[in-house]
Amino acid sequence: MLGLEHDFRIVDTRATLDPDESSVATHGRDISPERLEREMLQAGVVRAVASPGRRPPGRSYLRANNAVARLSIDRPFVAFARLNGPRDSGDGPIAAVRNLRAERDDHHARPDDVEQYSYDDRFHGFTLVPHADGLPNEDVLERLESADLPLIVHAGREFPPESVERELLDYDLPIVLASFGGYPLDADLMNETLDLLDEYDRLYVDTTAVRYREVLERGVLEHPDRVLFGSGAPDVHPNVGVMEVLTLDVSEDLMRRVLAKNPARLIPALAEGADI
Repeated sequence: MLGLEHDFRIVDTRATLDPDESSVATHGRDISPERLEREMLQAGVVRAVASPGRRPPGRSYLRANNAVARLSIDRPFVAFARLNGPRDSGDGPIAAVRNLRAERDDHHARPDDVEQYSYDDRFHGFTLVPHADGLPNEDVLERLESADLPLIVHAGREFPPESVERELLDYDLPIVLASFGGYPLDADLMNETLDLLDEYDRLYVDTTAVRYREVLERGVLEHPDRVLFGSGAPDVHPNVGVMEVLTLDVSEDLMRRVLAKNPARLIPALAEGADI
């Protein structure tokens, strides 16, 4: 695919690095860090947040997180540590019963893990995928609040905005809901998420796989400082996400906010000239 021609500086809040055979087998793809970097450059993306792909059940993210941090050295990637937990993210009675007896196992994230990642200069934030990895216990969330680093949360039909509000938004930390909180392609949930931005000052959204022009434009126009560009690479070539923003009917100033200024303000390692 030919690179896009534009004059924007672009940083990406949503990319995945599969650092080992286990992650590749789980995700069903095999893309090297070199190829991911090349695709980013083709789209004009100069720096990107990267976190591990999904691990098999019962496996810790410790090695995968460290591998992503190692692979990010001397590449335009900003490592985020992926966390898991024993609590069911569902909203029904079965989930409620399970959570009454949920006990943390050896492979689940612990407060000390969050502490370690927070003071490790290789990591710049955290990623949480509740429907795949479960929710951490309260003590882990409290440690995340103390760390005050950005937390990217994969929300959607399996973990809708109302669940995000119930489980996470009482904690005082910056939270980014990937895909406007409506993955896959649920415009109603995306609009519900945008309503939450009126109530929570430290809530943000990224543009990954939103695909609806009217929803994207609503977010950018109503909340110009809290929409961040995300591509979802390598599942989707970053050219696709960049083009979706560049074709919105909004001003160039708003595009620049989404593509670089907003992400860099929230995640300083994405800023121009940042030492990573």
